[in-house]
Amino acid sequence: MVGQFESGKDTVQELTESAATHIGNIATIITGAVRDIARETGDWLTDVIEMREASLRAREDEEQQHGVVPRVNSTDSTDAAEK
Repeated sequence: MVGQFESGKDTVQELTESAATHIGNIATIITGAVRDIARETGDWLTDVIEMREASLRAREDEEQQHGVVPRVNSTDSTDAAEK
């Protein structure tokens, strides 16, 4: 028969093992989430950079074709109408 002390020790051991397993699983989930967030953020920033570069190339093309740089802000539309 198992004594009270050994039974208590076994309970603490089981709880410790269970906690370690669950904490390890939680850490794995968090690590995966951080990795996925970093990947998505990087992909998004790559898209932003590519759009910016495409916009700059389009402006350069427009300038080469027409000798002017198109204006894009709202106050420029009134300036263009006045000309």
